[in-house]
Amino acid sequence: MSKSPDAFRTISEVADWLGVQAHVLRFWESRFTQVKPVKRAGGRRYYRPNDMRLLGGIKKLLHEDGITIKGVQRILREQGVAYVASLSQGLDETAEPEAKANDAVVVPFTAKPEPSQQVTLDLGDSSTTHGAPKESPAAKPAPATPRNTSVPREAVAPVHVERSPTISGIAARAWARTDFDDDLLRRIAPVAKELRAVLNRIENRSAG
Repeated sequence: MSKSPDAFRTISEVADWLGVQAHVLRFWESRFTQVKPVKRAGGRRYYRPNDMRLLGGIKKLLHEDGITIKGVQRILREQGVAYVASLSQGLDETAEPEAKANDAVVVPFTAKPEPSQQVTLDLGDSSTTHGAPKESPAAKPAPATPRNTSVPREAVAPVHVERSPTISGIAARAWARTDFDDDLLRRIAPVAKELRAVLNRIENRSAG
């Protein structure tokens, strides 16, 4: 059953009626000496109707009119408690709860960009790093003679790599593209095998 208009209210009931937090009422009590709720055992506060109207007027001046605490204190001194209480909402009216400071902060959500996908060409050799550029046979220089070895320089056979217009043409097209259709992949496949064979011959000569 609802209380009568003349009944005393607890601090939580007055806070709900004004739409503020209970600690706000305790803060106002420390700043405005005119606010004097009844205090009982244990420090529990009970507010009379006139106390509620005064708090309602203070809330309007602070939150709606934007007046500072010192400004409201001056109004209470100069125009009196009755004037401030007359600004209050009705005792049967319940104000909307005010948003907390943390709730008013809107943090924009930015989706993490997805990493770009890279298309790599598998030349059929698992020991080769995928996606790393490979030199064409025509551009790969002959291996230098290893230092600190007893093999004479003239004993190292020079490596001659034949230039192939077909290899260089398709390879140049392949490395310049980031996507491959089925037709281009079919044309690259034999070139890749031939390139792998040339590289194997170079590696074998270097190792020997």
